Amino acid sequence: VLENLLNVGSVDRGFRAVYGTFDTTGTYVRRDYDFKLIEEVPGTGGAVFLRTTDEAVNVLVGALDTDVTSAQIAAEVKLEVLISRGRLADAQLAAEQARYRTVQYAETLRRTLDATRRNVRAVDWLQTVPDMIAEALDHVADRYRHENAILTNIRKARDETEEPEHKRRAAELVDIVKDCIRRHTQLQSRLLEAGPLFRAEQDRQAFAAPTARSGLDLYGQLVAPLLPLPTEQARRVTDAFFAHGTGLRTPAAVRVTDLVDTLLTPPAERDHLGAEMPEPDLVATPDDSRFSEAQLDAAMALLDLPSDAPRRLSGLLADARRTGDPDLAYLVALLAVHAASPPVGTAYRQGEAQLLFAVDDGTELTDPEFGGADLIVGTALLDAAGMAADRSEVA
Repeated sequence: VLENLLNVGSVDRGFRAVYGTFDTTGTYVRRDYDFKLIEEVPGTGGAVFLRTTDEAVNVLVGALDTDVTSAQIAAEVKLEVLISRGRLADAQLAAEQARYRTVQYAETLRRTLDATRRNVRAVDWLQTVPDMIAEALDHVADRYRHENAILTNIRKARDETEEPEHKRRAAELVDIVKDCIRRHTQLQSRLLEAGPLFRAEQDRQAFAAPTARSGLDLYGQLVAPLLPLPTEQARRVTDAFFAHGTGLRTPAAVRVTDLVDTLLTPPAERDHLGAEMPEPDLVATPDDSRFSEAQLDAAMALLDLPSDAPRRLSGLLADARRTGDPDLAYLVALLAVHAASPPVGTAYRQGEAQLLFAVDDGTELTDPEFGGADLIVGTALLDAAGMAADRSEVA
């Protein structure tokens, strides 16, 4: 049951419910609702704890997007009426729903405090959270008085009834309401700690050290600027880089105390190394590429366009079909679609002289085999000298 609630076997341990709604025009719209019932959260010492989500609590109480405070008051009024009428079986269900609401209220506060620990600016501590804390403290005070009155009525019903079933139900209700009071006490203590936690996190995050710089682009910032330099000049840069990038070095001289301890330590008994490992049977991986090197060269020749004369994709597909190769048109279409999002950053770092690009101007492609947009395919010239100067400044 627990594995099914966790949805063990899926990648994100989540569920997906598919449903549909009708919009204002009467069109049916399909929607997906992703949710989880139980989450695995890390704890102290590497342990894993289970925590129910809001969706799971809403399933238990049979409502979605319900205001916690109003639902808690309604549940406890219902509980008091059921107890006064002697319907203890229904009162037990109402008491359990009231406890779920208490847990949901505490979970809302926990998420707010966790978000504050991650980023104090992500939570509105100017108005939203102080109003929520004040409302929650009033809620805890009212519910504490109300639940103590309910507890008195339950004990009275337990002592006055003669039926064993009613006595058992009343005893279970006493335990549930006591648990609600205990949870309210815990919620009150966490509410009182919210203000000091906000001020402490504000001070800690305001004076935190700046984040680390981004990683080094070895090709664009190290290799490309050094290749044109003489060996004497390049060695100074490479020696400095590898001296800081290869980690700690073993000291040239050891301490006498370490040497004596090493010599006086008896040798450890070696275990049997086990059976000899068999030689693996290596099988060459077959070349399952759809396109050959010759086809790639032919496609790149078709796409080697002058910088001042771009062409339509439809014309390039027609030229590819005239070669007699049925797969060449498909390869040209793939390269053109890939050029719709050209890797400008990679070309900049590698110092490319030109870059293939494709632009959609809204013209529809008329082709017997492909559909979509009739892209404008062309070649853009890059400022190689300016890029090399920028890389040298970065280096």
